[in-house]
This record gives sequence, C-alpha cells and structure tokens, in this order.
Amino acid sequence: MTKVYLIRHGKTQWNLESRYQGANGDSPLLKDSYREIELLADSLQRIPFEHAYTSPLKRARITTQALLNHLNPEIPLTIDSRLKEFNLGKMEGMHFEDVAAKWPEVLKNFRHHPDKYDESLVEGESFLEVIARFRAAIEEYCRQYPSGNILVISHGAALNAAINALIGTPLAHLKDRGGLSNTSTTVLTTNDGRHFELEKWNDTSYLHKSKVDPTDTI
Repeated sequence: MTKVYLIRHGKTQWNLESRYQGANGDSPLLKDSYREIELLADSLQRIPFEHAYTSPLKRARITTQALLNHLNPEIPLTIDSRLKEFNLGKMEGMHFEDVAAKWPEVLKNFRHHPDKYDESLVEGESFLEVIARFRAAIEEYCRQYPSGNILVISHGAALNAAINALIGTPLAHLKDRGGLSNTSTTVLTTNDGRHFELEKWNDTSYLHKSKVDPTDTI
C-alpha cells in the first residue's frame, strides 16, 4: 500500500490579502508560516518517506525546502510542473472582491459549482484539465512506490480538486468538503495506484490554533 501525504504550502502575503495567486502569480510566505512548517515537520517526524514531490511555484518550493530541512534533507525531491496551481488567467493577482464585482458568476462557480465553471471567460484552466495532470502525476508516483510513504506539496485549489477526484467525487461536488488550510495535511491510500481512499482530510491539529482565520483556507 502507498500512502500519499498531500501538503498545502505555507500561508503567503496574497493569501492574507485575499488575492488569487494561481499558476503565474506568487507572493512571499509570511514570517509565521516558517514556524508552522516546523510544526508540520514535527508531526511527520516518525514517518519514513520514500520521495517528496513539489510544484515548481516558489511558495510551494520554499515550503518544501523548509519542510525537508526540518524533517530529513536526504529525502529525494522532484519538482513537477503537473503539481502547479490552477491557471486562473485574468483573475490572478486580483482581490476576491474585485473578481466578484467583475465576474460574479465565474467566482461563484469556481468556489461552489465546478461543473458550471467556464474558465474561458477568464482565459484560465478548467477543473478537468487540472485533475487530469494532477492524477497522472499521483498515479505515476504510486507506480514507482507501490508500498511506502510519499510527500506531495502543492496548492489549495489544485489539491482540493485532485484529491476529491481521486477518491471518486463527482465534478459537481468537488467543493463539498470545503477548502484546504495552509500547511495542512491530507492523506490518501492506494493498493493499486489507481483507486484511492481518503484517510485524513485537512489536518492542522499540529498547528495548535485556537481559531482558524478565514484567510487560512482561501
């Protein structure tokens, strides 16, 4: 059996400001995020990982580097463009409220109705495109490591869509579980690299937060 530990990158300045980052935008990790990455590493300390994979986007790469430095720098690392965030086209860099004013239907469907999301209106990427590239990556990793534990560090929207799709959630219901928090851990298991079970969803217990800031999950 393969266990896939899927990690969302640490919180960034644009997360805090409620801006879309997407596949082409980026912003620095917040100072507090580095401490949260240490706490994440502590929670994973006893798990022997075969390999780590990360999105090439800077916020994910820096999260991965910090995580492995605290966890085990000798874990092999691969940077894989298939793990990038959604290409959100014209929405990237914009505040959520500005997107809501300009493309209210696009925003509503992206957040709540993936089956109705029309990416062409913002010149972005579809849910099916993101799921296809992400699924290909995860299935490939699981074929390479048919037993053991692997780490995958990526982005909130892409992870949310891909994880739910991998466990068989219909497109219309991909968002039913809500968002994934920064520096969260979600765990999938598989015996054949094609069929996946959800073992853990959006765990942040190791961060010891008394309350979740709304910007932690966007």
